[in-house]
Amino acid sequence: MSDTDGKKTLGLGGKGGHVKQSFSHGRTKSVVVEKKRKRVVVPKPGAAPAAGAQSTASKGSDPARRPAGISDAEVDRRLKALAAAKAREADEAEARAREEREREEERQRRRDEAEAREREEREREAALRAKEEEDARQAAEAEARAARKAAPAAEPAAAPAAPAAAAGPLSERAKTTAPADARKSTKQRDDDRQSRAKPRDDAGGRRSGKLTLKDALSGDGGRQRSMAAMKRKQERARQKAMGMNQTREKVVREVQLPETIVVQELANRMAERVADVVKSLMKMGVMATMNQTIDADTAELVIDEFGHKVVRVSDSDVEQVITQTPDDEADLQSRPPIITIMGHVDHGKTSLLDAIRSTNVVSGEAGGITQHIGAYQVTTESGAVLSFLDTPGHAAFTSMRARGATVTDIVVLVVAADDSVMPQTIEAINHARAAKVPMIVAINKCDKPAADPNKVRTELLQHEVVVEAMSGDVQDVEVSATTRQGLDQLLEAIALQAEILELKANPDRAAMGAVIEAQLDVGRGPVATVLVQNGSLRQGDIFVVGEQWGKVRALVNDKGERIKEAGPSVPVEVLGLNGTPEAGDVLNVVDTEAQAREIAEYRAQAAKDKRAAAGAATTLEQLMAKAKADKDVAELPVLVKADVQGSAEAIVQALEKIGNDEVRVRVLHYGVGAITDTDVGLAEASGAPIIGFNVRANSTARGSAQQKSVEIRYYSIIYDLVDDIKAAASGLLSAEVRENFIGYAEIREVFKVSNVGKVAGCLVTEGVARRSAGVRLLRDNVVIHEGTLKTLKRFKDEVKEVQSGQECGMAFENYDDIRQGDVIEIFEREEIERNLA
Repeated sequence: MSDTDGKKTLGLGGKGGHVKQSFSHGRTKSVVVEKKRKRVVVPKPGAAPAAGAQSTASKGSDPARRPAGISDAEVDRRLKALAAAKAREADEAEARAREEREREEERQRRRDEAEAREREEREREAALRAKEEEDARQAAEAEARAARKAAPAAEPAAAPAAPAAAAGPLSERAKTTAPADARKSTKQRDDDRQSRAKPRDDAGGRRSGKLTLKDALSGDGGRQRSMAAMKRKQERARQKAMGMNQTREKVVREVQLPETIVVQELANRMAERVADVVKSLMKMGVMATMNQTIDADTAELVIDEFGHKVVRVSDSDVEQVITQTPDDEADLQSRPPIITIMGHVDHGKTSLLDAIRSTNVVSGEAGGITQHIGAYQVTTESGAVLSFLDTPGHAAFTSMRARGATVTDIVVLVVAADDSVMPQTIEAINHARAAKVPMIVAINKCDKPAADPNKVRTELLQHEVVVEAMSGDVQDVEVSATTRQGLDQLLEAIALQAEILELKANPDRAAMGAVIEAQLDVGRGPVATVLVQNGSLRQGDIFVVGEQWGKVRALVNDKGERIKEAGPSVPVEVLGLNGTPEAGDVLNVVDTEAQAREIAEYRAQAAKDKRAAAGAATTLEQLMAKAKADKDVAELPVLVKADVQGSAEAIVQALEKIGNDEVRVRVLHYGVGAITDTDVGLAEASGAPIIGFNVRANSTARGSAQQKSVEIRYYSIIYDLVDDIKAAASGLLSAEVRENFIGYAEIREVFKVSNVGKVAGCLVTEGVARRSAGVRLLRDNVVIHEGTLKTLKRFKDEVKEVQSGQECGMAFENYDDIRQGDVIEIFEREEIERNLA
């Protein structure tokens, strides 16, 4: 059988050629190679003339050539998308071409402007050169005319001979000059070629051309002047040519010089270079950098040397920018009154405030307004707006008055009809008189059966408060916070009193207000509740308040809404402070942040100096603030009343020396005179005893002290007083713990008990082992555990103690790492009372 088996041999059909391959050892092989031709598609006779879009459409519409699964709608959609893409490409190409034409026009315009400027510059320089040449020519002509006038008369006769003599050898000079000129031109061309190879301006001009390695190594291509330096040189030359190089006149400034000043700030105020100021100081022998501080005398010498005027200022002059100027009567407008409600804490003051809020504040806003801001506004039925200030007691009102922040316009004195006048009511009356504000008496709890408003009016007469019912000038209203009796009459009385006061303010000036309270909010930072007294506080204003300053970041009214502006008598929360101010600080708006920062730094430094000079704090507020910082120190608060001021101060100084790092004596209040009911109330609130030195308590104070369980001690010798206070302070000391070793035991064997764990079989070698005592486990004389015993057994019985020389079983509480040979140390703790030395 043949290899083909009747099948046709695979061939190329005569379309290929023969290639002869050569191999090693003389072997050759003939290979047939096919030549692949390019396929030429001949269109059919009926489909010759067709547009591009039509051919594409025919291809898409031809079911034979269409891909499987594509409908006619899909084909149309694709064709439309293709056409839109082509149109978009055409639009983009046109936009690019348009932008390119615009850029080219802009570049051409800039080139034209630059060429016009250069042309103007060249024309100006040519005019200047022509002017200089004309001036030089005129000067030469003037000199020539002067020379001709001064020349002797014989010279004109000899003049014709000179040109003849000079004209004779002219041909000879021309002959000798021509070869020289040729040589000179050849040499000049060589020099020009050499200069183009090494272009450098030896006169200091800018180098041009290439910098070769030979030039760099030889030093010829060193550092050259920059382009900016060359431009400055050309500008100076141009100004000099145009006559603009006249020297400027020095400006003499008035330099404000405080007691100390930084060198850089001094240079800025003189508008001089800092390096020149430092150089001047070095000439004087003062080595100071730009950030160091120099005294006023040295700075004055520097200012005089630079030719400026010195204006000496004090540190306190920084506050002159916040001085209040009087307003014109035409600018004043009516403002709402500010009312503070005061009284005894048990006389229904808080209930009355809640009743007023629920009556006059829109529903839904009543809850939490006082907690939110501490001040709020109420609108009466007649349309009058009232600003209420919720001060929690007389202490805050006193601190405001002490700082000079006269915030309150009207004081509403709340007195319970069943309790009548109380000591804190009297203090509120005194505070209102000191602040010189009118009072309105609100007799509360009139709905109770034991209410007696006439008794209240009668007792107020003892304190020189005469109400209108007693033919006086102080308004009184009977109210009830529970039944809301008389609330409208109270609001009308407040509005009437405000009309009498004629309260006015200028809302168009810089704001001035007082801080009601301040806190440090976790999310918003320092927040101050400010009651604007004059002007308008706006968002973005820069202000200084006490020792702090800031920029108003946001204003929040009593309803929790953000506002852009707060006018007079409007309470707002201010955000944007750099620190927390104190209650009662005055807020003033300034022009710049630099002024606010300078005023705040001056006030902080002044307060620091005052505290350093005063030494230890002696006032009640400062002592309480210090107590918060010393939380770990136990304190014994006391109240001291003496017969004379000298004795009181001596007692206070002696008591402040008592104590150590763990306990101290804190004097809440000291004064001169008999012990009163006010002192008893303060002692009850703070839990402090009252010390009377050569004074006694009146009958009312004695009864109040017995009722409130307040201790009053009387002394006539200061040493007995100090000894008793020292003994009382010693009771606050923590007892000293002392350890007494009662025995030792040695572990002879270790057993494992299922329900107990590891139990040590021990021999008591010294002392006694007790079940209630503490134990330490010693291994190689090193303490590895300290705790208590879980069990102590003698044989199988649980025992309380085991004597020396006896065996027992011990198990530790929550500890099992015991080994044979360990030593157990048994001890007891004893507490010993300590006394102040």
